[in-house]
Amino acid sequence: MSNIKVEPFIPDEDYDNPAMVTDFYEFTMANCLFLHGFKDTVMVFDMFFRNCPDNGGYAISSGQHQLVKFLREYHFNEQDLVYLRTKGMSEEFLDYLRTYRWKGTMYALKEGTVCYPQVPMVRIECDMVGAILIETYLLQTMNFHSLITTKATKISGLSSHRKRNVMEFGTRRAQGQSAGDNGAYAAILGGCIGTANCLAEMKYGPEVKAVGTIAHSFIEFYNNEFEAFKAYADTYPDNVSLLLDTYNILESGLPNLIRIDDYLIEKYPDDPNKRVKSARIDSGDLARGYKKLRKRLDAAGKSYVKLVASNSLDEKKMDSLETYEDAHFDSYGVGEKLITSSSSPVFGGVYKLVAVKEKDGTYSPRMKCSDSASKAIIPGKLMAWRIYDEFGQGQADIISLDDEVIEAGKEIIVYDMDPDALHKSRKLVPCSVEQILVPFIVDGELVMDMPSISEKKAYIKDQLENKVWESELRSEVPHRHYVDLSERVYFLREEMYERLHGGNL
Repeated sequence: MSNIKVEPFIPDEDYDNPAMVTDFYEFTMANCLFLHGFKDTVMVFDMFFRNCPDNGGYAISSGQHQLVKFLREYHFNEQDLVYLRTKGMSEEFLDYLRTYRWKGTMYALKEGTVCYPQVPMVRIECDMVGAILIETYLLQTMNFHSLITTKATKISGLSSHRKRNVMEFGTRRAQGQSAGDNGAYAAILGGCIGTANCLAEMKYGPEVKAVGTIAHSFIEFYNNEFEAFKAYADTYPDNVSLLLDTYNILESGLPNLIRIDDYLIEKYPDDPNKRVKSARIDSGDLARGYKKLRKRLDAAGKSYVKLVASNSLDEKKMDSLETYEDAHFDSYGVGEKLITSSSSPVFGGVYKLVAVKEKDGTYSPRMKCSDSASKAIIPGKLMAWRIYDEFGQGQADIISLDDEVIEAGKEIIVYDMDPDALHKSRKLVPCSVEQILVPFIVDGELVMDMPSISEKKAYIKDQLENKVWESELRSEVPHRHYVDLSERVYFLREEMYERLHGGNL
């Protein structure tokens, strides 16, 4: 009996094919279904989340641009096949993967859409392999981008209509390079004005602008603080921003700043742009430091010098500085609390099978029931709508079946998903309606015009300022946005739960 020779897989630390960002069980499932004749079976999956970060009243859907790029470039290399062979995948399956390209359909919320629990963020309809194997990458991408963009809207003040100039300084505290790069992009979408990350600007362009000046080490290198300040000012006279807390903010940093500004005035008397632009403090009592610095700079005739704060800041600390201590810094540098969303570091998006396409073209619903009613998913090929009140603000989201149409001015019966709702069903007449789940890719072809970063930023800003109820933006005990089921979806879910689990939702 001859031995079967399997080519050994040689690890390569530099190898990177995003298609292999999978949990191994995705391959075991796909290989099994392939061998049992389900290669061409079309499956429908929904990606959604169950709770908003920080127990907030909203989230921002983000990451669609990267997901689209991933799906359009999806492929497997010979190195992947060698590895999968060592993991027990069949030769027939590997031959199929060798030429596989993603030809499915992706519907999603537009990037930057304000979103709510249970409402599909992404709907994938694809052959079995392309539906199953993309789960991990899809979730990793959408979860992380949405988490950081949502956090950034709070830190930048978009959610409180208190716009702040926030620079994202978290690259060195991010969980890896990709988190630093993608987090910088997501932070810009959420309202930040710049990032410390140079690679992020190289990847995404000038809208993700790299900013920064000097660190304490630069000042420590020189024999004294004034000498360090002067070297920097001579090198960058149009962009003099000084760090004041290396030794002593008020006794050393501030006097040396004033000396440097006077030096620039004398050196460039006819160029008011060549002055000290700003001063940053990174330690101590920030509120006390702000008040003393502002008072002394104004008294010295240097009210044009702006003040910048950093040091483990988040939206709560900045709210406290501004609201309770009347310390209004001109800008902020925010690091780990933003890039890790440290107060709520996980965006719990999930990816669930909701339907299978039959040979006659109909869709057979699928449902995970669970012993926990809150985890029982919404079955069927679904569509998502947002209805607006007479003021143009989002009144509720409605989850319907894909072949249903919600129209303005037409009465509909909806069922509240809140288990504590006093009235389970109610009648609504929408003032206006928007289909929020829209096509990005259809049968493998891109059909969506991808907006620029500045357009996405403006879209997010407009929603938070004009299209969301104020009560949903509260940082504490926000209003729960109404998410309702159409009558058909509600009874489909009830019937399937009773049939599959033996109980009632």
